[in-house]
Amino acid sequence: MHRSIRKNLALVPLALVLISPAARGGEAGTLPTAVRNANAQLLSQFFAQGASPAVLEYRRKLAEYQAARAAFDAEAGAYWSQIYEKRKTRNAKRRNGQQVTLDDYVLEHPPLYTGPKRPVNPEPEETPERPPRKPIPVVADLLRAAQELYQFTPQRPSSEAEFKRAYARYALASGLTREQAVRVYSFETGGTGSYDVQAGIEHGGKRAISTAMGYNQLLTTNSVELLAEQGHELIRALSEKVARTSGPRQALEHKLAVLRKMVAHAKSVPDTWSEHEKIGSTPQGWAMHAMVLDVDIGPMLQTHKLLTSVLFARAKGHSRPLTAAELEMMNLTGDGTGLDMVTMPQAMREKVPTSNFFQRGGYERNPVAIRHNTVAKLLAVTDERMDSNSNKAGARELAAAF
Repeated sequence: MHRSIRKNLALVPLALVLISPAARGGEAGTLPTAVRNANAQLLSQFFAQGASPAVLEYRRKLAEYQAARAAFDAEAGAYWSQIYEKRKTRNAKRRNGQQVTLDDYVLEHPPLYTGPKRPVNPEPEETPERPPRKPIPVVADLLRAAQELYQFTPQRPSSEAEFKRAYARYALASGLTREQAVRVYSFETGGTGSYDVQAGIEHGGKRAISTAMGYNQLLTTNSVELLAEQGHELIRALSEKVARTSGPRQALEHKLAVLRKMVAHAKSVPDTWSEHEKIGSTPQGWAMHAMVLDVDIGPMLQTHKLLTSVLFARAKGHSRPLTAAELEMMNLTGDGTGLDMVTMPQAMREKVPTSNFFQRGGYERNPVAIRHNTVAKLLAVTDERMDSNSNKAGARELAAAF
């Protein structure tokens, strides 16, 4: 047995010479494909000596998986490159005032991987150590940050109905319709969400999966961005409330002073999503996000999350009122991408795949977009969910508040 081991070890230098690019005086990429394949096969055979049947079978299946996956990735890569180029073309045509046609979309559906699954290695193998997952802040963290950084505690409503009434008043006065507000709420929260509901901590969930909070599920980045872009309007509205208050108003004046500081901090960086996201991932952003919980400012933030999309569509020449499902598309995908779907005639909606409005990673992780794979189908299933959830208690209470 020892002689056999020594004999095998003696083959190592020969194998390494055969596969070494340096031995040929060049880079690995300069070797002919047949030579590289032969070298790889030789090395595989060498290391397979003494392997168990289970290990050999695993390696065979792994090779099959890797080949199938590589073929799929090549096909998918070409498809998603085409999606990107078509999107660039549409954006350019819109900037130049040209009409977007059916030819400006990819009309085939993306390839989906149907090959073998990655096999399980029967031998123990080292797994790379993953960095610890960054904790997602919850309400307690937001309140702590607001107190520590701004010496402020949001004024929570005495009841859910109080917050809904405040939201309805401000939303109507700002130009949102009852249908838009109630149906988007029904979709985002399942028709039962409270003003402080957080994604993941709902319907029996125990762990937050994002910072999305409230009726329209604002992220920390949304709160920072709204303070930066709509801060002047929030300050104006709260200033008017302070002026109308006849009794003690020290708490309201303190709230207004804190709001002014937050707006100034939000405006202190360039007005881009990436810069607002950086603030949103810090305690300062958490403190700003705590304003979603305030009975005065929270309804304004929830309103402007939707109102910015309404105004964006109007500014781009879309005069027809947005349906709630159309507004939700803009809420979910961003104003520019959402408007692309909203302005599409129904005949085109029936033909254009939803993949045109996603990045590859987002699409492949989105079973709803895959299953309802045209714009018409995606809008239809959104409407269906809104219909169903609008009959639930929270949605009915919000509708009554209007």
